[in-house]
Amino acid sequence: MNKYVTVPAGAGELKNLRAGDYVYLTGTIYTARDAAHKRLYETAEEKKEMPVDLKNQIVYYLGPTPAREGQVIGSAGPTTSSRMDKYTPCMLSLGLKGMIGKGKRSMDVIESMKENGAVYFAAVGGAGALLSKCIKKSEVVAYEDLGTEAIRKLEVENLPVIVVIDSLGNNLYETAVEDYKAKFLE
Repeated sequence: MNKYVTVPAGAGELKNLRAGDYVYLTGTIYTARDAAHKRLYETAEEKKEMPVDLKNQIVYYLGPTPAREGQVIGSAGPTTSSRMDKYTPCMLSLGLKGMIGKGKRSMDVIESMKENGAVYFAAVGGAGALLSKCIKKSEVVAYEDLGTEAIRKLEVENLPVIVVIDSLGNNLYETAVEDYKAKFLE
């Protein structure tokens, strides 16, 4: 089922999403990868002011390629999410409500998602050039020295993602395998 969500979204709206839902995001999201997550985590641990307010936000695990002339951003494909797993429970405790990436998440992250009412979306890996067309504005807002891994504020329009893990902990990577086995192997 296709769903359209304006971001940032309230926790109630995201809690209604279920693993397997096709979602189109429109509004403001942020980017952050490994190096930015490490700095955010250290800032939180030191109880310093965060460079961005994560409350009710969605973070896209993205380090875009340089934009070509006339483009807002370069290729914008997702990064493997497990690389952020050691920092994610902290980010969720700060109010982060959604993450976009690719690949599996640890049980610690899934439990923290359930505790904090967050969702994990997958974007299609290898489709970065197409995904970049959904990005209408890009602005570096923190850690400019990190280059491609700087935190960016993005304005997106109908960015296509799939709910992989919902706020109840339902995991499409697991249920899809079971559904396949039931349908084709039994």
